Amino acid sequence: MFELHPRLAADTAPIAELALSSLRLMEDAEIPWLILVPRRLNITELHHLPAADRVELGDEMTRAAQALETLFHPDKINIGALGNLVPQLHIHVVARFRRDRAWPGPVWGAGLPQAYEPAAREARCRLIATVIGA
Repeated sequence: MFELHPRLAADTAPIAELALSSLRLMEDAEIPWLILVPRRLNITELHHLPAADRVELGDEMTRAAQALETLFHPDKINIGALGNLVPQLHIHVVARFRRDRAWPGPVWGAGLPQAYEPAAREARCRLIATVIGA
């Protein structure tokens, strides 16, 4: 049975369940940041997914990026799969702005994330779910 890694559960809020992945919002109110977690057991690397799952994940990454672009009009969309601290395969889809705290460097480890107010988190999750069509 699929279980979300405890760190991902602690650092993110659920948005929607897509065909392959759980779509989650990173707990950082300053930077619109989505996480896609394929619901597959013991997968740590993108190339470990079956071909059909890789295609579906690509479509889900595109939908997530398009939703961020539509809603926030970022200067750049960053997509990455690091997994150095959390081995469970997960994909970061991040809307970046020239004015954000980490620009032009990576967001990982760049200052402390700003927590959402609960109502703002819920509203953002609903908005993203609506735009992504989930």
